[in-house]
Amino acid sequence: MNASQLRIKIFADGADKAGMLEMYRNPLIAGFTTNPTLMRKAGIADFEAFARDILSEIPDRPISFEVFSDDFAEMERQARLIASWGENVYVKIPVTDTKGTSAAPLVAKLAGEGIKLNVTALLTVEQVRIITDALAGGAPSYVSLFAGRIADAGVDPIPLARESLEVMAPYKHLELIWASPREILNIVQADALGVHVITVTNDLLAKLPSLGKDLAQFSLETVRMFHRDAAAAGFEL
Repeated sequence: MNASQLRIKIFADGADKAGMLEMYRNPLIAGFTTNPTLMRKAGIADFEAFARDILSEIPDRPISFEVFSDDFAEMERQARLIASWGENVYVKIPVTDTKGTSAAPLVAKLAGEGIKLNVTALLTVEQVRIITDALAGGAPSYVSLFAGRIADAGVDPIPLARESLEVMAPYKHLELIWASPREILNIVQADALGVHVITVTNDLLAKLPSLGKDLAQFSLETVRMFHRDAAAAGFEL
């Protein structure tokens, strides 16, 4: 398999403008996601200015921007403002606030009014059930299952992703995102399951050309790399 044979949609995950525009030129990239952590890492100081600037350059693929309040009333205000920035904007709402209170009532209200959402930071099938119910009668939206973090906890995310797809299957306007992948294999796994979208950072996307590579040839390239770097370092014994 090579990247052109994948059925899953790849969304670039990041907040570096140059990197996002580079990925925009890549026909394999179907959309974009950001979050406050990535934006802080990229040194962004003005949230709205950054978002509007990016949207002026990327007007025709889905882009998710996340609210950052921990108060549901303020989340709602921020969500309405973010949604007004463009037709291709999806508003990211965390699955709970920092106290663990479910965001489902707010999700249902916003989605029911036609605001496209990306509900984020889900790690359990029960959370998927709750959020799917909240989104059932609303606008097209994404449900982000943080499969990489599930794996970080020593739990296989594949059964959870499979069950999440079953939960969401009756609702054709909803798509499951495999979020926080750790390796190219995760793209293959998510694709095989029928997950709709996977979010991938630029450093991982750089490895995408390795997909489907002959392993014997890959081995030879690795040996040559070790030899080349040893020579460049001038190692002697």
